[in-house]
Amino acid sequence: MKFTPARKLFNFFSNDVAIDLGTANTVIYVRGKGIILNEPSVVAVRLHTKNVLAAGMRAKEMLGKTPENIVASRPMRDGVIADYELTESMLRYFIRLIHDNRFFKPRPRMIIGVPSGITQVERRAIEESAKEAGARMVRTIMEPMAAAIGAGLPVQEPSGNMIVDIGGGTTEVAVISLKSIVFCRSVRVGGDEMDVSIVQYVKRKYNLLIGERTAEQVKMEIGSALLEGEFHKKSMPVKGRDLVTGVPKTVVLTAPEVNEALLETIASIVDAVRVVLENTPPELSSDLVMSGITMAGGGSLLRGLDKLISMETGLPVVVAEDPLFCVVNGAGKVIEDLAFFQDALME
Repeated sequence: MKFTPARKLFNFFSNDVAIDLGTANTVIYVRGKGIILNEPSVVAVRLHTKNVLAAGMRAKEMLGKTPENIVASRPMRDGVIADYELTESMLRYFIRLIHDNRFFKPRPRMIIGVPSGITQVERRAIEESAKEAGARMVRTIMEPMAAAIGAGLPVQEPSGNMIVDIGGGTTEVAVISLKSIVFCRSVRVGGDEMDVSIVQYVKRKYNLLIGERTAEQVKMEIGSALLEGEFHKKSMPVKGRDLVTGVPKTVVLTAPEVNEALLETIASIVDAVRVVLENTPPELSSDLVMSGITMAGGGSLLRGLDKLISMETGLPVVVAEDPLFCVVNGAGKVIEDLAFFQDALME
């Protein structure tokens, strides 16, 4: 009779996970299996009992539509925990979801991506939430490092690699060499800030109140950092509540209007890139002339943003393959080979 080696048996039962606990989405990577969960970072609970009714997409559909006894909210803001109990409940819900088909409920080791500008208190809150949700060991990795690994950059080499990771709540810009961050800039501006900018613009110009989900749809369909070719002729109808009469109303938004609404947020991202370039050592700066800048995160998909950053810096800019999952794929590579990537983790 042939027995399975102990290491293979351990790997079979291994449930180590890597998590991108993002402001907009929570993505979970299971060791040996890849990404198995991608859900919005939203949780719905009963107000008095705190029982979780739904998390992820089902909870997102409830945003702004719940009765008084149910609260649907985002427990993450700007890449960090805004509500400790809700974050713990959401994590526990997702972890139970991915292990429901197992005949025992293991306690996983976790690698969690966190913003580089996170404070010790914020980092401890994330670690404690993960432990309360069932983790036996929690390690954190800076999101720009994880994004660079996930984008396939040679972070272990003695050369400069620049990553711009635009998430829902934060934008992380970093230069990486020898599995360490040489210089990093974290600004609490991202996809959510773009949505808010559109909401405020429509409110200011048309006295129309629209929801953030509507603003997100506008951003994806006619949002851009640069108005090129025929794109400036694009438009879309937007429905909301008239702040003067209080009744529903529809206005038509154009691509130039959305571009104007996004200018301030885009300028903050470009400024962060400039600050990092100005503080990069000369030897690494010379590497960037060849390797350029790699963009990751959902915000990098904004039309024309890569071209704008290239124009502003004079460097080649590319959007990583599968930019939405760069952070979790990078954290997943770390959980697959902890010994090799030990130096990339936060102390």
